[in-house]
Amino acid sequence: MVESPEQQHPKKAFGWAARDSSGVLSPFKFSRRETGKNDVRFKVLYCGICHTDLHMIKNEWGNSTYPLLPGHEIVGVVTEVGTKVEKFKVGDHVGVGYMAGSCQSCDSCSTNAANYCPKMIATSGDQYHDGTPTYGGYSDIMVANEHFVVRIPDSLPLDGAAPLLCAGVTTYSPLRYFGLDKPGMHVGVVGVGGLGHVALKFAKAMGLKVTMISTSPKKKEEAIENLGADSFLVSHDEGQMQGAVGTMDGIIDTVSAVHPLLPLVGLLKSNGKLVLLGVPDKPLELPVFPLLMGRKIIAGSVIGGMKETQEMIDFAAKHNITANIEVISIDYVNTAMKRLVKADVKYRLTFCIRNVQGKVSFWTFFVIPTTPPLLHIIGLEGFWVLFLY
Repeated sequence: MVESPEQQHPKKAFGWAARDSSGVLSPFKFSRRETGKNDVRFKVLYCGICHTDLHMIKNEWGNSTYPLLPGHEIVGVVTEVGTKVEKFKVGDHVGVGYMAGSCQSCDSCSTNAANYCPKMIATSGDQYHDGTPTYGGYSDIMVANEHFVVRIPDSLPLDGAAPLLCAGVTTYSPLRYFGLDKPGMHVGVVGVGGLGHVALKFAKAMGLKVTMISTSPKKKEEAIENLGADSFLVSHDEGQMQGAVGTMDGIIDTVSAVHPLLPLVGLLKSNGKLVLLGVPDKPLELPVFPLLMGRKIIAGSVIGGMKETQEMIDFAAKHNITANIEVISIDYVNTAMKRLVKADVKYRLTFCIRNVQGKVSFWTFFVIPTTPPLLHIIGLEGFWVLFLY
């Protein structure tokens, strides 16, 4: 007799999920599996959101199933470990990113690149090995195989670390893999947003010269004065772009909107690399001739493997790198999603939610910063702690 999902996953949980392609999120009671011998169970404290969550809850890629509980930038504190777990113990700070599983036998998995496994299982909106749906981090508890869990160093604030599990490794990985990590190199970053500002922080920590590239002149002061960029280019200003032709070793392009690649290719030195991280909804025009004449490369990259993700987190802790965040109430979640649709967003924002047991968890979203001081609300086992900074 086939067991129901509730029988397979008897641990009651609570979160926020979308029931249909309207993408509206509302309270959702569900269940998670028992802690298996290789599993880590943890209390979710923070969880970020990226555009993938938005695409999934609205079924914009045509493969969503409902109810869909999103979230793949999840951090918290371990509450239970399986009998064969070796890397973690109760009380550890841990995180889970985009991956919940993979085949563990293909070439990608054997080379620490499970993110490219044909059978990779996503943390939310997918189907797990046992045939049950995967529910993400917009919830109070999480359980995952220890192979797909990373340790968060105690020195790294959990709230600012959460977005690194997707936005962080998505930008860190191409810098390392494509060799754009040597001190003194000149790298461009297209887009001053959730991915772009983290890419800038990693690049500067690696000793690179960084030029931020944006369609908005208004972001220049912010990029240079607040984020630490060395220079700034307005992508539609032909004079500025022409003045920087042939000066960059590589470019990390974080933009998901349709945009021309030819001007960016022109900024590259010979043998330069343009790495695309965004997912435009229409094909981009590929300028072949400039690639041939400069032996230039246009490549793509998505998240990172588990070894690379742990290296990224450790690097972030060493260099005090976190995402820029703010805190608001969870009842703002659907409004925040609407702002994300309008691209009226920047950096990160943390939501708190009181679950059915009266405790509090935190989730992180992109949002435009407000003027300090900011009111923070911390939930500790049902109690509220408020502070200003």
